[in-house]
Amino acid sequence: MSRLIIISNRLPFSIERSGDEVTVRQSSGGLVSAIKSYFERKDVDSSQYADKIWLGTMDASEEDWKVVNDRGAVPADFKIEPVFTQKEVYDNFYNGFSNSTLWPLFHYFPSIVEYKKECYEDYLKINQQFADRVQEIYQPGDTIWVHDYQLMALPLMIRKKIPDATIGFFLHIPFPSYEIYRLLPTKWKKTILQGILGADLIGFHTYDYVQHFIQSVKMILRVDSQYNTIYYNDRIIKTDLFPIGIDYQKFRQAITDEKVVAICKNLEETFQGKKIIFSVDRLDYTKGISYRLEGFEEFLERHPEWKEKVVFILNIIPSRDVIPTYIERKRKIEEKISTINGKFSSLDWQPLIYRYNHMSFEELCALYQVSDAGLLTPLRDGMNLVAKEYIAGCKDKGVLILSELTGAASELSESILVNPTDCEEVADALATALTMPLSEQRSRLAIMQKRISDYDVVRWLNDFLEQLVSIKKEQEKLKINLLNNTVINEIQNAFHKAGKRCILLDYDGTLTPIQKHPSLAVPSPELIELLSQLSSEDANEIVIISGRDNDTLENWLGKLPVTLVAEHGACIRYKGEEWQQQVSHSPEWKEEVRPLLQLFVTRCAGSFIEEKKNITPIISEKEASYTKNSFLLSAKWVILGITIELLIIDKGTAYTIHFINRSCDHSYKMPAINPIESSKINKAAMKECCISFTLSFDNFKSNPASSIIIIKPTTPKPSTKLSGKIKMKLL
Repeated sequence: MSRLIIISNRLPFSIERSGDEVTVRQSSGGLVSAIKSYFERKDVDSSQYADKIWLGTMDASEEDWKVVNDRGAVPADFKIEPVFTQKEVYDNFYNGFSNSTLWPLFHYFPSIVEYKKECYEDYLKINQQFADRVQEIYQPGDTIWVHDYQLMALPLMIRKKIPDATIGFFLHIPFPSYEIYRLLPTKWKKTILQGILGADLIGFHTYDYVQHFIQSVKMILRVDSQYNTIYYNDRIIKTDLFPIGIDYQKFRQAITDEKVVAICKNLEETFQGKKIIFSVDRLDYTKGISYRLEGFEEFLERHPEWKEKVVFILNIIPSRDVIPTYIERKRKIEEKISTINGKFSSLDWQPLIYRYNHMSFEELCALYQVSDAGLLTPLRDGMNLVAKEYIAGCKDKGVLILSELTGAASELSESILVNPTDCEEVADALATALTMPLSEQRSRLAIMQKRISDYDVVRWLNDFLEQLVSIKKEQEKLKINLLNNTVINEIQNAFHKAGKRCILLDYDGTLTPIQKHPSLAVPSPELIELLSQLSSEDANEIVIISGRDNDTLENWLGKLPVTLVAEHGACIRYKGEEWQQQVSHSPEWKEEVRPLLQLFVTRCAGSFIEEKKNITPIISEKEASYTKNSFLLSAKWVILGITIELLIIDKGTAYTIHFINRSCDHSYKMPAINPIESSKINKAAMKECCISFTLSFDNFKSNPASSIIIIKPTTPKPSTKLSGKIKMKLL
């Protein structure tokens, strides 16, 4: 049975030493609280995993870790695999590149981003250290789930060490728009995207983040994508939105907890007759705490009737307070708090109560329950789980005022949404919240509570892991099976024994590499020599099928004794004959659309018009999903006199049937078929025409259904051997 390996920068707890005493404290943050809740739930069926392992950095010495581990002070719900790092390297990784480069950039604060090469290099070193540790503990079948922006280079590093590993990646912060992301130095932004694409499934909180990521990989790495599926390095990678949830039941059960009830009673007595506004956030410039304070100040100025009738409890959780920008932010916040209290307080009333400390779970739940309004207005936030916790913790009253720039805003639309920088709007929202009828409060809460209880942390985690299994199965279906010696020998034997052979070759991406401009795909002398060898034998029927026009193919390959199919079947030159137009359309329409196309070419640098003599047929709606494949389109023109109701065949099948019809005067009617059925038709039809060997080659990216078909010979005839050079080309 497989194991689940959770990988994050931080472990779910930290170790602190005070003199000779070593203590363990739970880490803060949405990622830790969400996954830890899942692991601790007794009602969760995790039988699909033999073990659950959490791998992350240890912010203590190996000696302190041994002390804590030996006395059983670490959680027993999962195994811990600590990663010990060098202090200076880790500081550059965490406080440097992670939190002074990636964090501000991804939260749309480009003006304070630091671009330090040594920090970027140490970021890669720590990611590599994680990859080495994963390789040490990995067992075949394990599921690896990498989390957050500190480890974006890790999925590819693991992929290089364990190519078949099942890897998921989830980003807990916003992924910025391409215009913001592209500010990173070229090498850095490519490395990060390539690192993330090492995963099989990539998760984000919102639809916008998914689209921003796809746009960035398309623009920077020039990858192909279809909807939320990315095609990269012969792999399919899925991206999707998975809005992280909370342990809803944990917060509901806390409402009746004895400790919570006692704290609630004390708070109600202390602030009797006053409305309570509650706000809790980490110390971070992205949280918009300064704007929040200005909004509260505006509220007090515009609504003097609330003097001595309201109190704002603000709790800031210490975070990254060794970084200069955070130290400065804390100083400014505390100055603003002093200004507000000095301006509005009386001898027996202080409007703002400020704490800079960690909170116990019981204290947090009690404040959620007794507060009349929750004020959460970050400038940018990937999700903001505090908002969901507040809704879950409300018993029979409470109004959430939430920033519209959080990921949670799309789920908690019944809250009062505000622009966090608009102090007047925040002030109005506070006035609305404090005067909202109790019936309306309960109605809004009920809707949001139902929503977050349905998609809680368990549903979120299971959803992601189920999708990860699904994408691995899809990858397996499309996996390229490399030819082994047995199959190679079978192909060679069939080739040698065949009396008549049909070899179908795609041009772009098969005979020549894909080029940015069509005119660059000129056949090499080696290719011309190879085709000459193959076509020199009478038993070989060589067919080259391309989207190029007939003049280009004639110029490049016209001297070879082969059949050429131009414009995906619109024009054909059979061996030893002249070109034949398979369709005929008046060219007047081109002059009508040419100015429009030329306008776009003028506006879009690097674009060009590739003009062909014939037009592509209009494809019906049920065929639309296949039209992206040029091989499939070609069948519409190559096959003459054959009815096709649903176009699901490969180019090799298309030409083979046409060749047989032309040579043997047979007419094969072909209804809706799939590639497997088309293979059967190939075999039956070719026997009628004494074709005993056919080989179809295509570019995998454009036509994964393309196949090699070997027919047992009916009348063996002498044949030249395949040269070593040809053998290599076949492989």
